[in-house]
Amino acid sequence: MARMSAFQRLVTKYQRDVDFLIIYIEEAHPSDGWITTDSPYIIPQHRSLEDRVSAARVLQQGAPGCALVLDTMANSSSSAYGAYFERLYVIQSGTIMYQGGRGPDGYQVSELRTWLERYDEQLHGARPRRV
Repeated sequence: MARMSAFQRLVTKYQRDVDFLIIYIEEAHPSDGWITTDSPYIIPQHRSLEDRVSAARVLQQGAPGCALVLDTMANSSSSAYGAYFERLYVIQSGTIMYQGGRGPDGYQVSELRTWLERYDEQLHGARPRRV
């Protein structure tokens, strides 16, 4: 849940200039599959789109105000973007501007924060700093 909190802080800070979207893909650690002890949720493997919708509603509670869409049951978005387990991207005018590493180890909200800070400086100019 700490990851979502860091992500949610970015959403809150940059939402005036950036549209955030979560694409919910297949569950990495389903309760009836590869279980981990640190998962805050008990979500079984999705066997239907309805299962994925139900699981996404749980996820949405941890990311209020952030748009959420679902991957197809064939996991086409996950395959196209190499997103399994989780991954961060910045896409601008159809071009990938930032591609984070694959989760869990490569999932670095701090890298995304750095990219967004630089983007914010380009949009709004460097702010004067006190000396």
